[in-house]
Amino acid sequence: MPKSFSKTIQVTEDDLDDLNHVNNVRYVQWIQDIAKEHWKEKAPKELVEQSIWVVKSHYIEYKRAAVLHDIIEVKTYIKESKGALSIRMVEMHDKKTKQLLLKSKTEWVLLDAKSNRPIRISDDIIAIFK
Repeated sequence: MPKSFSKTIQVTEDDLDDLNHVNNVRYVQWIQDIAKEHWKEKAPKELVEQSIWVVKSHYIEYKRAAVLHDIIEVKTYIKESKGALSIRMVEMHDKKTKQLLLKSKTEWVLLDAKSNRPIRISDDIIAIFK
Protein backbone atom coordinates (compact mmCIF):
# COMPACT_ATOMS: atom_id res chain seq x y z
CA MET A 1 0.00 0.00 0.00
CA PRO A 2 1.43 3.41 -0.94
CA LYS A 3 2.08 5.99 1.76
CA SER A 4 -0.93 8.17 2.32
CA PHE A 5 -1.19 11.78 3.39
CA SER A 6 -4.15 13.14 5.33
CA LYS A 7 -5.63 16.20 6.95
CA THR A 8 -8.90 17.27 8.50
CA ILE A 9 -11.24 20.04 7.38
CA GLN A 10 -14.18 21.53 9.25
CA VAL A 11 -17.06 22.61 7.02
CA THR A 12 -17.85 26.33 7.20
CA GLU A 13 -20.71 28.40 5.78
CA ASP A 14 -18.51 29.43 2.84
CA ASP A 15 -18.30 25.75 1.79
CA LEU A 16 -22.07 25.32 1.37
CA ASP A 17 -24.32 25.37 -1.69
CA ASP A 18 -28.01 26.32 -1.97
CA LEU A 19 -29.03 23.01 -0.36
CA ASN A 20 -26.75 23.63 2.64
CA HIS A 21 -24.45 20.78 1.58
CA VAL A 22 -20.77 21.17 0.73
CA ASN A 23 -20.61 22.58 -2.79
CA ASN A 24 -19.15 20.25 -5.45
CA VAL A 25 -16.71 22.99 -6.48
CA ARG A 26 -15.37 23.06 -2.90
CA TYR A 27 -14.75 19.30 -2.99
CA VAL A 28 -12.71 19.74 -6.18
CA GLN A 29 -10.73 22.52 -4.49
CA TRP A 30 -10.01 20.27 -1.51
CA ILE A 31 -8.92 17.45 -3.84
CA GLN A 32 -6.48 19.77 -5.57
CA ASP A 33 -5.32 21.36 -2.30
CA ILE A 34 -4.41 18.06 -0.62
CA ALA A 35 -2.50 16.94 -3.71
CA LYS A 36 -0.46 20.14 -3.66
CA GLU A 37 0.12 19.91 0.09
CA HIS A 38 1.23 16.28 -0.21
CA TRP A 39 3.68 17.18 -2.98
CA LYS A 40 5.14 20.13 -1.09
CA GLU A 41 5.39 18.16 2.16
CA LYS A 42 7.22 15.16 0.68
CA ALA A 43 9.20 16.43 -2.32
CA PRO A 44 12.56 18.17 -1.97
CA LYS A 45 12.40 21.93 -2.55
CA GLU A 46 14.42 21.70 -5.78
CA LEU A 47 11.92 19.25 -7.31
CA VAL A 48 9.01 21.48 -6.29
CA GLU A 49 10.71 24.45 -7.99
CA GLN A 50 11.57 22.51 -11.18
CA SER A 51 8.20 20.82 -11.66
CA ILE A 52 4.53 21.68 -12.09
CA TRP A 53 1.61 19.29 -11.78
CA VAL A 54 -1.49 19.90 -13.92
CA VAL A 55 -4.79 18.05 -13.94
CA LYS A 56 -5.65 15.96 -16.96
CA SER A 57 -8.93 14.59 -15.57
CA HIS A 58 -11.00 14.27 -12.40
CA TYR A 59 -13.41 11.46 -11.64
CA ILE A 60 -15.43 11.98 -8.47
CA GLU A 61 -17.96 9.62 -6.97
CA TYR A 62 -20.13 11.31 -4.35
CA LYS A 63 -21.52 9.01 -1.66
CA ARG A 64 -22.94 11.29 1.07
CA ALA A 65 -23.35 15.01 1.64
CA ALA A 66 -21.34 16.91 4.22
CA VAL A 67 -23.00 19.79 6.06
CA LEU A 68 -22.09 22.76 8.24
CA HIS A 69 -19.65 21.98 11.07
CA ASP A 70 -18.91 18.43 9.87
CA ILE A 71 -15.29 17.45 10.29
CA ILE A 72 -13.93 15.70 7.23
CA GLU A 73 -10.89 13.43 7.12
CA VAL A 74 -9.25 13.83 3.70
CA LYS A 75 -6.76 11.14 2.65
CA THR A 76 -4.72 10.87 -0.54
CA TYR A 77 -2.18 8.54 -2.08
CA ILE A 78 -0.57 7.87 -5.44
CA LYS A 79 -2.04 4.77 -7.04
CA GLU A 80 0.21 4.61 -10.09
CA SER A 81 2.74 6.62 -12.07
CA LYS A 82 3.87 6.00 -15.63
CA GLY A 83 5.60 8.31 -18.08
CA ALA A 84 4.47 11.85 -17.24
CA LEU A 85 1.13 10.66 -15.77
CA SER A 86 0.34 10.07 -12.10
CA ILE A 87 -2.94 8.74 -10.78
CA ARG A 88 -3.85 10.14 -7.37
CA MET A 89 -6.69 8.85 -5.24
CA VAL A 90 -8.53 10.92 -2.62
CA GLU A 91 -11.11 9.74 -0.11
CA MET A 92 -13.10 11.91 2.26
CA HIS A 93 -14.80 10.48 5.34
CA ASP A 94 -16.97 12.02 8.02
CA LYS A 95 -14.58 11.94 10.98
CA LYS A 96 -17.35 11.28 13.51
CA THR A 97 -19.34 8.56 11.70
CA LYS A 98 -16.47 7.23 9.52
CA GLN A 99 -18.90 7.21 6.57
CA LEU A 100 -17.41 7.67 3.11
CA LEU A 101 -18.39 11.04 1.59
CA LEU A 102 -16.55 10.73 -1.71
CA LYS A 103 -13.84 8.96 -3.66
CA SER A 104 -11.90 10.59 -6.45
CA LYS A 105 -9.35 9.62 -9.03
CA THR A 106 -7.33 12.41 -10.62
CA GLU A 107 -4.85 12.08 -13.47
CA TRP A 108 -2.01 14.55 -13.02
CA VAL A 109 0.65 15.32 -15.62
CA LEU A 110 4.13 16.40 -14.58
CA LEU A 111 5.52 19.42 -16.45
CA ASP A 112 8.91 21.05 -16.53
CA ALA A 113 8.51 24.43 -14.80
CA LYS A 114 10.55 26.28 -17.43
CA SER A 115 9.24 24.79 -20.67
CA ASN A 116 5.74 23.77 -19.48
CA ARG A 117 6.25 20.52 -21.39
CA PRO A 118 5.48 17.07 -19.98
CA ILE A 119 8.40 15.25 -18.38
CA ARG A 120 8.81 11.65 -17.27
CA ILE A 121 8.16 11.00 -13.59
CA SER A 122 11.54 9.86 -12.30
CA ASP A 123 12.17 6.89 -10.04
CA ASP A 124 13.22 9.42 -7.38
CA ILE A 125 9.78 11.02 -7.48
CA ILE A 126 8.03 7.63 -7.42
CA ALA A 127 10.12 6.64 -4.38
CA ILE A 128 8.93 9.71 -2.45
CA PHE A 129 5.37 8.37 -2.40
CA LYS A 130 5.98 4.63 -1.86
